[in-house]
Amino acid sequence: MKKIRLFLYLSIILLPLILTLTPNKSYGTADQVVYIIPLEDTVEKGLSAFIDRSLTDAEEKGADIIILEINTPGGAVDAATKIGKRIQDTTIPTVAFINNDAISAGAFIALNAEKIYMSEDGRMGAAGIIDQAGNTADEKAVSYWLSAMKGAAENNGRDPIYALAMADKEIDLPELGAEKGKYLTLTASQAIEVNYAEGIVKNRADLLKTLGYEKAVIEEAEVSFAEKIARFITNPIVVPILLSIGSLGLVVELYSPGFGIPGIMGISALLLFFYGHLVAGLAGMESIILFVVGIVLILLEFVLPGGIIGLIGLGAVLTSFFMAGSSVWLIGTSLLIALVATIVVSIILIKVFGKKLHAFKKIILFDSTNTESGYVSNKNREDLLGKQGIAFTTLRPSGTAIINGERLDVVTEGNYIAKDSKIEVVKTEGSRIVVRVVSED
Repeated sequence: MKKIRLFLYLSIILLPLILTLTPNKSYGTADQVVYIIPLEDTVEKGLSAFIDRSLTDAEEKGADIIILEINTPGGAVDAATKIGKRIQDTTIPTVAFINNDAISAGAFIALNAEKIYMSEDGRMGAAGIIDQAGNTADEKAVSYWLSAMKGAAENNGRDPIYALAMADKEIDLPELGAEKGKYLTLTASQAIEVNYAEGIVKNRADLLKTLGYEKAVIEEAEVSFAEKIARFITNPIVVPILLSIGSLGLVVELYSPGFGIPGIMGISALLLFFYGHLVAGLAGMESIILFVVGIVLILLEFVLPGGIIGLIGLGAVLTSFFMAGSSVWLIGTSLLIALVATIVVSIILIKVFGKKLHAFKKIILFDSTNTESGYVSNKNREDLLGKQGIAFTTLRPSGTAIINGERLDVVTEGNYIAKDSKIEVVKTEGSRIVVRVVSED
């Protein structure tokens, strides 16, 4: 069993290294080479890393033209601007083929290409900027984005008013269906009308024919398995899930004997988090080293007194997450979600499975000192009911009495009883003995 666990643990560690070993194809000798880069789904840092790698590959292989085949609903501004700058920096001619949608950040990326072609049902625009909470971004962010949109249009000889209208509701272009209060979204025919597209094509083959590359060697960049994992892992929805699984798994493992499934799940989730962000170009080795150092310090806290080492370790772990993440807001929110999820799931496990799970038996006391288990907190003196005795002290209303030769603490029903008065026990409540004076006939 220990060998199996060791094998699983080593597999988890070595998996990222294996995934990065992707083969690199080389071009054969040809007069013309077209390098096609698919730009699909959400624009995020994982896509940015893929585009950068693909452009570098095209440059190294001497491609004659680069076609960015775009179909995206948009995404992160920082990733889009990084992609846009990388497109501008290449010396190879670039063409954006909008095969359906280039919305929001996708429109910005398309504008950075030297030429734009669109499919018959293609659309481009609606590039208003919002923050990660879904609200309108602040003035500085909006100003920066408008400047970026304007620059992307002007760099390739396009009228910037339409690029600005895609990101600014205040620009009034009713002739294009973007009256004041709406973002501009251009159809293929409208893009031709305002010189934002060079032509409309049916498909990729039609585009290659239009460009005069129908006989060229076609090389298409492929998203490697490692990059697919990175894009999935860096998704804002997946990040809090990974951190929740990681924190919950490690918390349960700390109180479990040996190293089992909870620990494997926790370590796997956290390794995937760092691996995805490393491949996406968000995390460096320094964040991973800091995380490992933090975990070691936390473990040392279990054998060294003080508490300071544990706090430093916790701080190092949290800092490593922020260093690896794409934004402070996203990581902060994800950590908060992970904390809440860990607490909620822990409570559910304790309530439902607590007595069955060995992990919780070591940290939770399930026994209670109840009567059914043979525990008695106070002896009930029911044997004294009806017994008579003498008030050893004045009862005001409490005091001491002698009953059956036993000296006992007693209370009256609220009235005053003088010393040496004859009394009788009328009630017992655990150790509480209630007496009243016995009237002499």
